[in-house]
Amino acid sequence: MNMKKVCIVGASGKLGQYMVQHALDRGYEVVGVCRERSVGKLDAFKGRITVIPGATNDREVIKKAVAGCDGVLTVLVPWGVHQYSSGTAQAVLDYARLGARLVFSCGWHITRDGKDVYPRSLKAQEKLGRWIGRLTRIVDIDDQVEACRRIFASDTRWTVVRGSDLEEGESQGLPVWSRHVGDPILESNITRRVDFALFMVEALENDELIHEAPAIVGCQTPSALAHAADK
Repeated sequence: MNMKKVCIVGASGKLGQYMVQHALDRGYEVVGVCRERSVGKLDAFKGRITVIPGATNDREVIKKAVAGCDGVLTVLVPWGVHQYSSGTAQAVLDYARLGARLVFSCGWHITRDGKDVYPRSLKAQEKLGRWIGRLTRIVDIDDQVEACRRIFASDTRWTVVRGSDLEEGESQGLPVWSRHVGDPILESNITRRVDFALFMVEALENDELIHEAPAIVGCQTPSALAHAADK
């Protein structure tokens, strides 16, 4: 498919704004979805993108936003206790055009086949996140897991990009990836947020990533450089 028009669901966040810029740099027509109160965060792109305000799990909002799009980039945010992630993912799966490239973002804690090997620190963070989420009703990690389960079961042209810990800074280039957390190449567990966004946008036209759930890490991290040196 010739990629011309893309929708970015969750465009107003830090990751979303980087994806908007990368998409514009490639000459794509961009439609952004974000909550109404966050529209002002996209002022830097005024006149260059179309903004559809609304909750990302609002099916009518997503239906309108993805119409005619060749690709959809979706930030799966585990907010609240109202099936925000799974509702967003399901709407994208249901309404994206046949054959569209669908690329979703999440963290390393998502596993596709159960073969990931997690460090104790990551397991502890996830356990704490679930406990805080149940206590405060602000975060629902289990719903993000459900969202990805639905994506993995879909026959659409999906990719789920699993991000490491993130940091700000200038781009270091396209991150490297592995199918499983625990691979030595991922040991550094850090990626520039701008490069996470770069990987998402690049995935739109990389058919080798269809039906993959790549776990990524910065290409200039010690573990990535050690892997490159061993080749």
